[in-house]
Amino acid sequence: MTKQEHNQGATEVALFRYAAAVEYAGAPYNGWQAQSGDNVRCVQLEVERAISRVANHPVGVICAGRTDAGVNASYQIIHFDAQVERPERAWVMGSNTYLPDDIAILWVQRVGSEFHARFSAEQRRYRYLIYSSPVKPALLARGVTWTYKQLDTARMAEAAAFLVGEHDFTSYRAVACQAHSPVREVKSLDVYRSGELIVIDICANAFLHHMVRNIAGVLMKIGAGEAEPVWAKSVLDARDRRQGGVTAPPWGLYFVDVRYPGAFELPPSQLGPYFLSASRTDELKRL
Repeated sequence: MTKQEHNQGATEVALFRYAAAVEYAGAPYNGWQAQSGDNVRCVQLEVERAISRVANHPVGVICAGRTDAGVNASYQIIHFDAQVERPERAWVMGSNTYLPDDIAILWVQRVGSEFHARFSAEQRRYRYLIYSSPVKPALLARGVTWTYKQLDTARMAEAAAFLVGEHDFTSYRAVACQAHSPVREVKSLDVYRSGELIVIDICANAFLHHMVRNIAGVLMKIGAGEAEPVWAKSVLDARDRRQGGVTAPPWGLYFVDVRYPGAFELPPSQLGPYFLSASRTDELKRL
């Protein structure tokens, strides 16, 4: 049993800590984080409401990485503390009963009180999906970013290589980013094509606000032949957001994986989103 104790008046209540994976389509929501305002929809609030109904008491959740408005997730990890112990299947099935159709709990697992969805994470992974075609897609219109331009993935991959490693990513973060340091380590950055779909697959120890979307915007411009691959490095070296070009739309961005120390024994992600080619996904090195 997880032995977190807190006082509620004169009563001590034992709390059970659970980790869970959440999948959601971000288009209808104003991001993950709960915000003030009766008409502001957010993923966190929907998840908390559903889990609280299963727990039969108010429950707050902590996530591995907060996503912006319109951004999707196929493997967002959360943790929550409950005053009651339920079978893991009951948490999953019960919560999904109360969730809207565009949010789902994939699994729930008991963890020790030392687990923290955000601070225990060692690295995170995103995929940015671009539909490169003269005609806009009707299906997945808010699940991919569409461009009518034909993008050269070889040029994009050449440019992406300049961003791998530990760097100051000031040029690739939002001006309003509140992170104390702009330094991040990009473990891998792959670009590949599957038909008309282009995937930017990026793994790092952590990400800055709008970092992936700003990288995607630079790579798309290079892929369209509007800048040379070395421009990605020039932007990086400038350490000036004004040199970084356009922030790509949120629709194609997916939070797809989080890695934790093996001692927690959490289920591995399937490196979504689910509609990507399984064969190509398997070829990519899982970092």
